[in-house]
Amino acid sequence: MKLKKVAKVLLSCVLAGALFTGCGGGQGGDKPAQSEAPIKLGMITHLNATEKRMAEILEKVQEESGVNVSKYTITYYENLNNLQMGLESGSVDRASLYRCVADFALATSDKFELVSNDNLKGLADSFCFAVRKEDSALKDDLNKAIDEMKSDGTLDKLIDEYITKVDKKQAPPKIDIPMTEGAPVIKVGVTGDLPPLDFVNTDGTPAGFNTALLAEIAKRLGRNVELVDIDSGARAAALSSKQIDVIFWAIVPVGEKIPSDIDKPENVEMSKPYFKDDVAHLKLKK
Repeated sequence: MKLKKVAKVLLSCVLAGALFTGCGGGQGGDKPAQSEAPIKLGMITHLNATEKRMAEILEKVQEESGVNVSKYTITYYENLNNLQMGLESGSVDRASLYRCVADFALATSDKFELVSNDNLKGLADSFCFAVRKEDSALKDDLNKAIDEMKSDGTLDKLIDEYITKVDKKQAPPKIDIPMTEGAPVIKVGVTGDLPPLDFVNTDGTPAGFNTALLAEIAKRLGRNVELVDIDSGARAAALSSKQIDVIFWAIVPVGEKIPSDIDKPENVEMSKPYFKDDVAHLKLKK
């Protein structure tokens, strides 16, 4: 599998944080008073929502929930490793992740713990493929494959094997994506650093849920899938410039607390969802 690193693209805003994602709570999960200092919340870089926009959305969510909270300051990080380093160094107070990623981080490090916060309940995102608006045929093909996998139980099996029941203390298992000589190629951008959801080993070999899902889609569509390892903040620019054809994960918030199109760039379309996960926050153990 040939992997190529797409050069990091600087977008119009300073990015640094999910998918992700969600709103936060007070220190240790308590509800802070307005007089307290802002809570520094780290996130994985979004496709389209700026740090300022995300902070505004989270503040609105908290106001509508009737909880008296201090404001958040959002810092985006290009990858999970940098986000964890930011948390360890005190650059941020909380790390906003998806529950499957948070569980993996907790299983592989004793430095972190979950923030207990009732205000996170009900905050979740659906994961979709993102394609250029002009590539409607590709979107239809992806939707067809997703529907088939839902109907025959394959999607639930992959989620169970590679996310729910995976050994979180080990690196996600390596997987081969089938290659068909002469078949059309789909270039899929992956971040490669959100185990067990999206992962590429340090030696460049793809592994985990993303690879298992894409291997199944390649088989069903009769196309070859080429993985392109790319920083989170470069994904939207790489798609629009046609360096890639598909972004592996893009999110659509579930429910009405956060606008469904908050992270959808112009001229980008989302596939049907293939996975859903709750938002979780981590903090350093005291």
